[in-house]
Amino acid sequence: MYGQNTPSYQLDVQQNIYPPKANYLSKMELPLPLSPCLNKLHFTPKQTPESKHWNLLIKHHTKLKEDQSILNTYTQMESLGILPDNATLPLVLKACGRLRAVDRGKKLHNAVLGTDLVSDIRAQTALVDFYSKCGMLMDARKVFDEMPDRDVVSWNAMISGCVGCSEYKQALALFSLMQIGNLKANAVTVVELIRACGELLELRLGKEIHGYCLRNGLFDSNPHVGTSLIGFYLKFDPSIAFLVFKMLGSRNTVSWNSMISGYVNHGDSLKSINLFISMLTEGFKCDSVTMLVVIKACAEYGNLELGMQVHQLVIKFGYNNMHITNALMNMYTKFADFGSSFELFNSIPTKDAALWNSMLSCSIESGFIDDSIKIFLEMQLDEIQINERTLVIILPLCVHLSNGLVNGKSLHAYAIKIGKENNPHIGNSLVNMYTLFNHVEDATRIFATMIVSDVISYNVFISGLVHNNLTVQAFEIFIQMVELGIKPNSQTITSILPAFDSAEHLNVGRSLHGYVMKCGIQIDASLNTALTEMYINCEDEETGRDLFENYPDKDSISWNSLLSTYIKNNQEQEALILFHRMISRVKPTYVTIISVLSLYTHLSNLPQGRCLHAYTLRRFSSLDLELSLANAFITMYARCGSLEYAEKIFYNLPQKNIVSWNAMIGGYGMHGRGDDAMLTFSKMVNEEIKPTQVTFVSALSACSHSGMIHTGLILFHSMVQDFCITPERVHYACLVDLLARGGLLNEAKSVIDTMPMAPDASIWRALIGACRIYSNTHMAKSAFESLIELEPTNAGNYVLLSNIYAANGLWSEVKSLRLIVKNKGLKKAAGRSWIVMKSKLHLFAAGDKSHKQSEKIYKKLTFLLTSIKEMGYVPDLSWVLHDEDDERKLARLSSHSEKLAIAFGLMSVNSGSPILITKNLRICGDCHEFSKYVSKLTKRTIILRDAARFHHFVDGSCSCKDYW
Repeated sequence: MYGQNTPSYQLDVQQNIYPPKANYLSKMELPLPLSPCLNKLHFTPKQTPESKHWNLLIKHHTKLKEDQSILNTYTQMESLGILPDNATLPLVLKACGRLRAVDRGKKLHNAVLGTDLVSDIRAQTALVDFYSKCGMLMDARKVFDEMPDRDVVSWNAMISGCVGCSEYKQALALFSLMQIGNLKANAVTVVELIRACGELLELRLGKEIHGYCLRNGLFDSNPHVGTSLIGFYLKFDPSIAFLVFKMLGSRNTVSWNSMISGYVNHGDSLKSINLFISMLTEGFKCDSVTMLVVIKACAEYGNLELGMQVHQLVIKFGYNNMHITNALMNMYTKFADFGSSFELFNSIPTKDAALWNSMLSCSIESGFIDDSIKIFLEMQLDEIQINERTLVIILPLCVHLSNGLVNGKSLHAYAIKIGKENNPHIGNSLVNMYTLFNHVEDATRIFATMIVSDVISYNVFISGLVHNNLTVQAFEIFIQMVELGIKPNSQTITSILPAFDSAEHLNVGRSLHGYVMKCGIQIDASLNTALTEMYINCEDEETGRDLFENYPDKDSISWNSLLSTYIKNNQEQEALILFHRMISRVKPTYVTIISVLSLYTHLSNLPQGRCLHAYTLRRFSSLDLELSLANAFITMYARCGSLEYAEKIFYNLPQKNIVSWNAMIGGYGMHGRGDDAMLTFSKMVNEEIKPTQVTFVSALSACSHSGMIHTGLILFHSMVQDFCITPERVHYACLVDLLARGGLLNEAKSVIDTMPMAPDASIWRALIGACRIYSNTHMAKSAFESLIELEPTNAGNYVLLSNIYAANGLWSEVKSLRLIVKNKGLKKAAGRSWIVMKSKLHLFAAGDKSHKQSEKIYKKLTFLLTSIKEMGYVPDLSWVLHDEDDERKLARLSSHSEKLAIAFGLMSVNSGSPILITKNLRICGDCHEFSKYVSKLTKRTIILRDAARFHHFVDGSCSCKDYW
């Protein structure tokens, strides 16, 4: 690669950068005053037989690498007035350097001043090495410059000292001076120089030194040279590093390890694994370092079978140490195989705090919250001292606990007790925890009292404020940070940008972008993604797309983030186009699949959801490997009307976490299968999985949708009494809905009146919705007054009351409400229904005639209406919110969006197949009745998902039993 034509290495340095050799001895201040004993030593003319004994003893300790014993021996010599000879003096100085024994080394330096040893090249070189290792580079340089003669070892000591003290440019300059003296570098020299070039990212100089090695025969003379060059080129291009690796005349374990780890660090795990296989095939012996790197490669590559084979090799070679165990546990965690991680953990008889912390981290990452709590408790029972790392790991766990805030405060108190409250890592974790619990005051107090508030602390606090939608406060902290001279980094801007997510914030977002450019803050993938999201959220899609398209290093995170932004902004078509572009350029991750699944779930796009399921099984082998992915598929199938597929995935999971159980309970609830939901809840409890607040929301909703009032009341009380979970507003909303839908309006109102916190809008809406069923206009009006105090600009709230007035013929009140909405400039969400056919979305609105088959659809609808009227169907005109004649009301009612979608579905879906319709709002009572009759007329199953639940219409009946 680099032959004889490579130019000779010569750095461009001025000759007077360092002064010429001078006698610094007369000018150098002695490091320590001379003791009488040391004065005596200065005049010892020669070594005695006794001194030879001591010198031999020092050499013996050196062979055994017993540095402290070397210094102890020297102390005894010193007390006897005996000086080491020129062979053992360097050994004592090297021991001082390794132990950073500065005072001892200085005393020894003083001792040799005035003796012949001070001019001995080995002793002088040892002094250079000692001062360098102790970080005293100026003293090392003085000794070096004073030396009358220098050999290659002396130069190496000085160059190595510069590199060790991170003075890389000085090391390279010394090499230039060394060349001027016509002294050839050896392998030790070039290894240090290559390291310096690597740290400075000086590719050109590194190549020149590579050429120097080839011309002077150094490349093949010492394996360390080749290994150093591999490490150097890996900082730039692994392909060049591999060429060097192939050129090595004799490879050793270190060179193999360097190349294997280099591929892993560059994200090419497959090449790393293949190289490891070649290493074994060629008969080279791997060591524990090799296994650590290969375990990481298997985890990154995502192949469980390969990882298990590597695990078997670990056992075969006997490399079962703590580091290997930790790496294997982390690997199995990435494969969502928590059982194997736990088995490994239990196989270690004596566990230290680091291993316990690793197990805690693995269980939390796997989503096994209950297991994490058990591990933490077992750790305490095992009398393992909870350290700083433990607290940093366990504090984020509190967010997932039913009484997490109480537990978090207990951990906070413990941190104070052990004197770690001022630890910056713990302080940051506490700030993060309190902001996640929306306790901003506590977070602010901790942040204000932190002794060290660096850029990381500010980033955590700003992120927490943004999480709590405190945009102004977050920006004020950002300004404070800048004014205090703490330079924001890319993470700072990434943390604050999500606060500016609407059109009125565009100018602030642009200003932050300008600040990034002005201050030269590196725009990494995360920051570029945050800027892209900001512009799209602020409705400047062109700039956002340009940022995304023009960024050269887009990774899967960049693609996933933009995909999520499109989905969040209801830009379904853009999201689907982006996904298809993405899979042709980068490998989708679990996050990608979950994001697209959420889109298919929203659209009820079951066919595409099934295709994605098949793709995922091909790509990831099994859903068992990633529990979050399996949970997402359970949710998708349940919410797309295919509950049997959701059950199949759920019951085939070897391990389930609380999210799995919640998804299945919620799925049953949406489909009106309250008994199955409660049976699943009981199974979960019997398997000692502790329900969370989310679990009770799903279970209570299931009871409400199925009219299981008594069961729901028992469940609500059990939440408090048996599981010690404090009900939140969302639980009270479920309870109010349960009672009100069951006709117990007064009891529902009593719950609202006696709640320990103020009711929110969802609670009042639940009560008003039930008032329509039971025609209680008085209670509805009273609840509405409370509702509009909370949400005065939500047009949907006015529609709720209008429905009740219209159903009771109170048209003047309907007109008054309509006028209020008009005067306030409010717009209600338009009702939309859609059906997916052959991967295409067909969207319908009330009275819609934009579909290309509109004429056929209306003709089909007319036929259906005529036919079911003969069967006894009577249109319910009370669902029309307009005071007009019955003929016009009937025309409005007959063209509701769900009726149009059903007519199109009957025209398009194969005979015998169910028709899946989705509506963004609640289905109206007339359309509900229409669907029942049509299912009987056509002998077709119609599945309709509205904003609240599923309705399965089969042979004239609905799964909701008209309890909707």
